[in-house]
Amino acid sequence: MRLGVISDTHGLLRPEVFEAFGQVDHILHGGDVGPPSILTELGAIAPVTAVYGNTDGWDLRAQLPQVAALQLDGFEIVVTHGDQFGVPTPESVQAAFPSAEIIVFGHTHRPILTLVDTVVTVMNPGGAGPRRFSLPPSVGILELEPGIPPRGRLVPLAPFNPA
Repeated sequence: MRLGVISDTHGLLRPEVFEAFGQVDHILHGGDVGPPSILTELGAIAPVTAVYGNTDGWDLRAQLPQVAALQLDGFEIVVTHGDQFGVPTPESVQAAFPSAEIIVFGHTHRPILTLVDTVVTVMNPGGAGPRRFSLPPSVGILELEPGIPPRGRLVPLAPFNPA
């Protein structure tokens, strides 16, 4: 199973996302979505599991949870925006969700793909929407296969240009 991982779209769904997510089976959105139409557009690619972020309005907060827990291909996955931890880190989200095998979070706009405690895969796909902190927009891909640790990669959506 291939997962598309995205966060912090803030109302901007770049055309490159459709290319990056062309072969995904499910999409995880780590919050700060923007208007609900972003989720509709992503849903045209694959089923979407999304959470609300700190900038999302009450309309999305009424539809989405702050934390989503799901199981895909035998993996326990948690998705959260992470703003409830101040500045989330892989260690802080893993401590909050100790039974999760894969944790996806957003909020910082800084892409991360790491292991915590050698068994928990933690990914922040970075910000896919408007550029912040001189970081290129990015998303993530996770590949799941039962009995094998998840494989992941970060995918830049635009060339890095620090100017």
